[in-house]
Amino acid sequence: MFRFLIFLTLFLQFHACKSKHIPASAQYHSDSLKYPQERHLKNIRQLTFGGDNAEAYFSFDDKKLVFQATNKMWGVDCDQIYYFDLENWKKESKTPPILSTGKGRTTCSFFMPDNKSIVYASTHEHDASCPHVPPRREDGKYVWPIYPSFDIYHADLKGNIIRKLTDTEGYDAEATVSPKGDKIVFTSMRSGDLELYTMNLDGSNVKQITHELGYDGGAFFSPDGEKIIFRASRPKTEEEIKVYKDLLAEGLVMPTNMELFVCNADGSDLRQITHLGKANWAPYFHPSGKKVIFSSNHASPRGYQFNLYMINLDGTGLEQITYDGVFDAFPMFSYDGKKLVFASNRFNGGGRDTNLFIADWVD
Repeated sequence: MFRFLIFLTLFLQFHACKSKHIPASAQYHSDSLKYPQERHLKNIRQLTFGGDNAEAYFSFDDKKLVFQATNKMWGVDCDQIYYFDLENWKKESKTPPILSTGKGRTTCSFFMPDNKSIVYASTHEHDASCPHVPPRREDGKYVWPIYPSFDIYHADLKGNIIRKLTDTEGYDAEATVSPKGDKIVFTSMRSGDLELYTMNLDGSNVKQITHELGYDGGAFFSPDGEKIIFRASRPKTEEEIKVYKDLLAEGLVMPTNMELFVCNADGSDLRQITHLGKANWAPYFHPSGKKVIFSSNHASPRGYQFNLYMINLDGTGLEQITYDGVFDAFPMFSYDGKKLVFASNRFNGGGRDTNLFIADWVD
């Protein structure tokens, strides 16, 4: 939900690390896909093999996954939305069904409660071509583009758009659905800043729930639908505020300083739960609803290594979950709490491919 595939492609161009290489013949061996310290993960299975794959999320019945990917072998030039049935997805070279239009850039897909449709964000109505990716900046700032042409759509599993859910000027994306099946939370620029909003499943009854200066995004509901976890930047000094506003005016944000926040589903009782520094993001509630799993580079001396961590909602009990040398992020628990899906650069032979992995979760 962070223009991730742009971010990771550029990131690895400059900071590629070597990983232990696992031969293709061994990639279905669950024990070969985990590190010894990863005691919460068991029976890891690799789901994709090549390209940039991320933001994989379960259907409400835990039988399917929807995700975004960039893979030249699949015949698209930039991020599009795909899905597969977990029970039948076994052939690593097969192209999964595409659910987006194949035009523009898409991101942030999530299943609807009917298990037969999804929401996702796309730029295709503005331009069928892939939007421009900002070049590396001379001032050294690491930035993500916030394309104003993103809007949120509801589509079926044949790729037909059922309804356009947002139609305002500026960025609308990063939509996820409450486990209660009644609300969507998303990020929008409609106020002039990047804030969180909720709406009904048909796009009606839009309500703004965050109001502080900074980029609020990547939000998910708790298992009971009563709380929302998200990551945010919070510029405080005059210099930080100026940098944030100047970049935002260019359609950019700098994602290198983000912390996790939690609030009630209506935005009340907002509080910060991490104070780790660097980039803490991609949070998702543990099935208990009492803690969250997230990705962070806070322990990386130069900020290039991301791993998964878990923390209690009061900010105590920080625990490292994964130990890859490059990148682990975008975790989601299955609705029954038995599985964890995540994106990782583990065991890719030292290349830039980011793949999807699924594991049994062990508390």
